[in-house]
Amino acid sequence: MTTIRTTHAPSAPDQRPLLARVLLTPFSGRTLREGLYALLNLPLGITGFLLAFSGLAVSLSMLILVVGLPLLGFVLVLLRQWGRLERARARLLLRHDVAEPEPLRPRQRPGDPNVQNTALAWLGALLRSNVSWRSAAYALLHGWWGLCTFTIMCVLWAGGLGLLTYPVWYWPLRASGDVDGIGINTDGEGGGWVWDSPLELLLAAVLGLLLLYLAAPVIRGMAQVDRVLVSGLLGPSAAASRVRQLESDRSQVVDTTQADLRRIERDLHDGAQARLVALAMELGLAKEKLAEDPEAAAKMVEEAHGEVKLALQELRDLARGIHPAVLTDRGLGPALSAVAARCGVPVTVDVELDERPAEAIEGIAYFTVSELLQNVSKHAQATRAAVEVWRADNRLMLQVTDDGVGGADPSAGSGLAGLSERLAAVDGLLAVRSPVGGPTTITAELPWRDREAARR
Repeated sequence: MTTIRTTHAPSAPDQRPLLARVLLTPFSGRTLREGLYALLNLPLGITGFLLAFSGLAVSLSMLILVVGLPLLGFVLVLLRQWGRLERARARLLLRHDVAEPEPLRPRQRPGDPNVQNTALAWLGALLRSNVSWRSAAYALLHGWWGLCTFTIMCVLWAGGLGLLTYPVWYWPLRASGDVDGIGINTDGEGGGWVWDSPLELLLAAVLGLLLLYLAAPVIRGMAQVDRVLVSGLLGPSAAASRVRQLESDRSQVVDTTQADLRRIERDLHDGAQARLVALAMELGLAKEKLAEDPEAAAKMVEEAHGEVKLALQELRDLARGIHPAVLTDRGLGPALSAVAARCGVPVTVDVELDERPAEAIEGIAYFTVSELLQNVSKHAQATRAAVEVWRADNRLMLQVTDDGVGGADPSAGSGLAGLSERLAAVDGLLAVRSPVGGPTTITAELPWRDREAARR
């Protein structure tokens, strides 16, 4: 099932055979990048930890002095820049793109040129911003996590590479005369067990290779923890993400509203308005000919009467496109049945609702099903379709299915993408399942809002 609300494009699949991918996992680019990230966690983690710990300790202890508060602000600025560096490192090595957090918004009176007030406004914004304190928390936590990842990487990579290449460097080591080789209890007076036979050298290489294969999933697991840390502490907060989503949804709603207004204006100008202008001209000519040629005038009035009927029909169609009267008077069931009757294929409608939702949600649901049925008529090449509407907890569910050719692709810039954006503006969701050859199932979810509560 394809969820249209997802905006990022999926990465290209690996075309190599499965066996080759498994055999090359310890030496793949992803393993090497994420392993390098884990190794760099220690020096960078310690640097960030010392910056956060010492900077916060010194500045907080000096808050009773005048210099304490500016020093705290300076430390928080450094930690925010440190977070920027860590996000860049995650993008480079982990291929994890974290959005920039919300910027500082100092509270300053418009037009106030006072430099002191400006500095205090920026300092207050730094102290209020949760980005500053989450950056500090990341630096303090990541120092300990960096120690763990570095230790694990040293054991896995150094031990694995050392054992894998042991048959190579065993002979120079043995020739030096200082050490016979590696093994168990080799430092004891009894000599212990030294790996020096060809079979033992092979066993060491096999153990080293197994250790490298073990390192690959461990590295990826640690990288996933790093992604969670970077996203959770250095990315935008849930509230900020929600604000950005609402701003984006609001702009989409404004654009959609403007497009609808332009469409209504165009339909009025090119349709009913043009017919009414022609009607006025014909009635004027009929009035002039009424005295001298009553028969011609009567014929012109008859033609004008036909134009009036066409203009009224166009106005009814336009009003139905804005908000149909049957929807207001009788609800979704009869309104969707009327839409299904105008569809180019037979459509069954099943609406199971104990009560009507809020008028705005009901209108969005109506136009969503209308547009989906138009797509069925124009593109699906179907012989039948079905519409189902029901309520699931606090969601209004809509589902349109058809037995057409399938292959609906929302990412190709079709009307489904625009429909998904309009649903997202009210916290809705659109999901498409349309394999080539059909059938096609499109499910829409809308938040349920009670009609009476919405009126209050």
